[in-house]
Amino acid sequence: GLELSVNNHAADFTLSTVLGPPVSLSCLVHNSSEAEELLWYRGDGRVGLKDGNKVNISYICISPVHESDNGVTFTCKLARDKSVQVSVVLDVQFPPRLSGEETLHVEEGKDATLTCRSKSNPQAQTAWYKDNHNLTLQQGRHELYQTSEVFQLSIRKVQKSDNGTYTCVVKSPLGEGTKDFHLIVEDKKPVFPKEAVIAAVVVVTVTVLFGIVARKDKFFKVQKAL
Repeated sequence: GLELSVNNHAADFTLSTVLGPPVSLSCLVHNSSEAEELLWYRGDGRVGLKDGNKVNISYICISPVHESDNGVTFTCKLARDKSVQVSVVLDVQFPPRLSGEETLHVEEGKDATLTCRSKSNPQAQTAWYKDNHNLTLQQGRHELYQTSEVFQLSIRKVQKSDNGTYTCVVKSPLGEGTKDFHLIVEDKKPVFPKEAVIAAVVVVTVTVLFGIVARKDKFFKVQKAL
C-alpha cells in the first residue's frame, strides 16, 4: 500500500534538537505508481510550499529553532487521502532561563512572595538561597510552590531578619540559571485606632455645629437690638 515517511520514519516520532541550528524535515511517498501531492502542517495550520516541493517528496526547514517550537507537531499528509500521514513532534532542549520581579518592598508583619519564573527543557532542579547560604525553611513561616515554569517562596509575617538577597537557582543537564531577588522589610506604618478617629471626627463636628449655633444666636440678638 501507499505509505509516507518523514526523515526515514514510517510512523509518528519525536525529534530532539536544540535552540538555534535549523531542523530539516523530508517527507517521501513510497509504493506510488503516479505523482502524489504532499501537504505539510504545523499544528493545525497548513505550511505554504513552492510548486517544485510538493510532488512525491517534500522538504520543510525550521530555521532558526525557537523555544516556541518545543512540543509543536509537524505533519506530512497525502493530499488525496489525508488519513495517510506521518507526524513528528519537536523536542527542543534548552538551558534554564529565569525572570521575575527583582526587588520587593514589604512592610514588617505582612506576607511576602518571591516568584522566580523559569523555562527549561528538560525540567530542572530548583533551590532557594539567602545571602549566598542555604535557606533554612521554617515550618509555618516559609512555603514553597512549584510548577513547570514557576518557583515561589512565600514568607509569612516578615521580620527585619528576613531582609536580604534571595537567590533562585535552577539546574538542568544543559546548564544552570540564577536570579537574585532583594527583599526589603520596611518599618511598620503607624495605625490609628478607628475608635479614636471616629471620636475625633464627632468632636470636631459637634464643635463646628455649636459654633454655627452660637453665631446664629448672636446674629439674631444684634438684629433684635437694631
